[in-house]
Amino acid sequence: MKILCLGDVVGSPGREVIARTLPDYRVQHSIDFIVANVENVAAGSGVTRSSYLVLRNAGIDVCTTGDHVYKRGEILKLFESDADRLLRPINYPEAAAGRGMTTVETASGVSVTVINVQGRVFMDPCDDPFKAVDEALARAPESVIVVDMHGEATSEKRAIGWHLDGRVAIVFGTHTHVPTADEEILTKGTAYVTDLGMCGPYRSVIGRNVEPVLTKFTTNMYAPFSVADGDARACGILVDVDPGSGRATSIERVVLR
Repeated sequence: MKILCLGDVVGSPGREVIARTLPDYRVQHSIDFIVANVENVAAGSGVTRSSYLVLRNAGIDVCTTGDHVYKRGEILKLFESDADRLLRPINYPEAAAGRGMTTVETASGVSVTVINVQGRVFMDPCDDPFKAVDEALARAPESVIVVDMHGEATSEKRAIGWHLDGRVAIVFGTHTHVPTADEEILTKGTAYVTDLGMCGPYRSVIGRNVEPVLTKFTTNMYAPFSVADGDARACGILVDVDPGSGRATSIERVVLR
């Protein structure tokens, strides 16, 4: 089976490039399942119902998030209505709205489990991601397993990859909005990449207009960071997975324009 994993969707440029390119790409490449990180889909921060539905209607099967998940209150109702399609990091407090793992059956009858976890290095406080994923795997049903490791530090993402090698099909990193060139199949059969990049405007600073970011860096004065609009791309990885073994057989970087 083929699984497409897409990086952080940033604002209207990210939504538009996905809506324009994804339906045809899915058919052309016979993709069975699509997962994307959507925590920046609404004007660059948070999730609204309308922005979420654009992505779901374009063919994204499960949406993951991260540290911006609660920036907009609309997501609370989405967590009630779409609990099996929209996730928050699993290592957040138990009382936090939403859940961090879901299992969805594809049209071909293969079950795919997605686990959303957040790193702790240079990030807001949360529980141990290694322990949280181990506990999730212990209760996950028999299925192809995909893990979104939403984190800042490349070392922490890499460590999660090795920690899960041979136990899941795919581990991909999100959050930094810059695609890394280290996609590979680890020694025990897990497809891994440190960061998928973003689905959004690349003529920018990680999706934001350049000038206000430069103003902030060069003066330390407040400058509102609006979403840029140039060179929209949807970046991620396409992975072939053997549904029998639950291990990856190939991985390649993808850029849709």
